[in-house]
Amino acid sequence: MNSAFSFFKAQDGLPIRYAIRLCGHANKAGSVILLGGRREFIEKYTETIAELNKRSFDVYTMDWRGQGLSGRELSNRHKGYVRSYDDYLGDLDRFYTQVVESRAVSPRMVLAHSMGGHIALRYLHDHPDSVAKAVLSAPMIDIASSHFNGRLIRTFARLAVCVGLGKMYVVGSGDYRAADQVFEGNRLTSDPERFQDEQKAIAANPDLALGGVTYGWLKASLESIDIIKSAGYPEAIRTPVLIVSAGADRVVSPMAQQQISDRLPDGRIRVIPLARHEVLKETDQVRRVFWEAFDGFVGT
Repeated sequence: MNSAFSFFKAQDGLPIRYAIRLCGHANKAGSVILLGGRREFIEKYTETIAELNKRSFDVYTMDWRGQGLSGRELSNRHKGYVRSYDDYLGDLDRFYTQVVESRAVSPRMVLAHSMGGHIALRYLHDHPDSVAKAVLSAPMIDIASSHFNGRLIRTFARLAVCVGLGKMYVVGSGDYRAADQVFEGNRLTSDPERFQDEQKAIAANPDLALGGVTYGWLKASLESIDIIKSAGYPEAIRTPVLIVSAGADRVVSPMAQQQISDRLPDGRIRVIPLARHEVLKETDQVRRVFWEAFDGFVGT
């Protein structure tokens, strides 16, 4: 991927990696701020960036703190940790104000996946005039209900952080191991070749790897989920939003996506019935439906 990589400093001094990939077209359709999900990194979106460039969009993208080649806050870089989603939002605001705002041509759009979609919604709430439209792929409005008893896990996560266990792995989580990345039975994609994209990138640069979540990340995520779902919160988001929901998602809740879409003043939803969680890493058939929805929404 022939992109210009660089870093900016977060408010707490942590280096945050970003990349800019210009489309090279004289007549640009605009700019897309591309935001990945948990565990993801810029290289995983090489195909998506090329498709956006083909549509005459410049692309601005970043690695969230604690993943990719951005700075990590714990000595064990495999641990998925964040103190609060305020840190993610602060990093995104710096990226926008220090990198995107002065360079990106209008109209500016957001394309965000999973956790990135969650953070994007919160950013749109706080910065209503930042972008013209947002497309969210399987956004993390809530975690799939089959994973846990929500009230119980919220209590347990808060208690674990309170007693000093916030930087410890949640039970069942651990470091990234290549041997664990098996296509059969995976919850992310039904495309065996695109499933390998992440593993190939990590094999080429092991520093990209990220393992499971800590109690700190879980507590912060559940608290931010409660904020997004609170009374009046989605109703205050004025930006037009398209949610592309994966009908076969077992990572985040499609029902919660429908509910939040219904509450957005200018929200709409497109469900792809057979898609698993990573819509943009799915089969050609699924991805064709996604791009048709994207093109129709952004007006390309």
